[in-house]
Formats: sequence, C-alpha cells, structure tokens
Amino acid sequence: MPSLNYQYIARLVDKAKAGSSDAFAELYAATYQKEYSYAYHFLQDEYLAQDALQETYILVLKNINALKDPLLFVSWVNQICFRVCFNMQHKQNKHSEVILPTDEVLASTNANTETTPEDSYIVVEDQSYIINQVMSLPHQEAQAIILRYYKNMKADDIAKMLNVSTRSVTRYIKSGLTRLRTLLKNYD
Repeated sequence: MPSLNYQYIARLVDKAKAGSSDAFAELYAATYQKEYSYAYHFLQDEYLAQDALQETYILVLKNINALKDPLLFVSWVNQICFRVCFNMQHKQNKHSEVILPTDEVLASTNANTETTPEDSYIVVEDQSYIINQVMSLPHQEAQAIILRYYKNMKADDIAKMLNVSTRSVTRYIKSGLTRLRTLLKNYD
C-alpha cells in the first residue's frame, strides 16, 4: 500500500467539512484499501469486511465535523473501523451462540458437577465486563490486546496490520495488560 500524504489528506478533510463531496470521495479513495484490509483481517470474511467498511465511512461522513485536527484523520478512521469491526463481531457472536461457556464451565460439566444456567450467565457477564474494560483502554492497547488474545494473531502479523513495529505491538500489549490488571482488581 502506498504511504499517505497527511498534509494533503488534512486539506481534503477541511474541504469535506465545508461540504465538498468530491473531497470526501478523495478521502475515501485514499484510505479505503487500508481500512478494508484491516476489516478483512479482523472479521475473516470479505462480505462482513465490506459491510464494516460501508458502516465506517457512513460514520466518518456523519461525524467529520467533530474531528478537531484534520492531520489525525487517518488515525480517527482507524479507530472507527476498529470499533465497527469489534461491534460487528460481538453482535455476530451473540446471535450465533446463546451462552459462551469458558473452559472452567466445560471442565466442571465434564466432572459430573451440575452447572445451572445462572452459573453460565455469570461467566458470560464476566466476559462482557472484561471486554468492556479492554475497550476502555487507550486505542492502540485495546486493539493490540483484542487482536492478540481474541483473534489469536501473532505480534508480527498485528504489526503488519497496524503498520507499526513488532516492538510497538509488544509494548502496547504489555502496557494494556498492566492497565487491565489494575482495572480488574476492583472486580469481584
């Protein structure tokens, strides 16, 4: 993928904010390939990735006036795409599986111990709480943790996908997990 000219993109953002549909079309043309690639890697489905891309750019169009610094457009679109993909996958998992048992629930079931629906609900509620805490982390940390632990991607692949160094990915994961431990200490 060609590198982006952030000054040029910032000028296009200003024109798009002023109502130029041509400028928005150029912004889309300059950034859609990177966003599609990210969405495809995250969702592992070309049709879902296309839907995510469409939803991302609809949100960008609706909210472009909220962007204070036009130089941050690419980062802002990345964050929107990440949230859209995450939410799409979360909705898809909710509809495909009513209860998501963890290894502990499965182990207790296999040990001839009765588990009640309430036990399974508590586990699902805990998972939702943890996901919400991960999503409250700074964007790069949340993104790296989700790609590493929920999508089972290797640090090298995450680095390529996010266009950062492997060392940065490792740093994001380490600092994110440290913050997450602090957030989860209060949860019992």
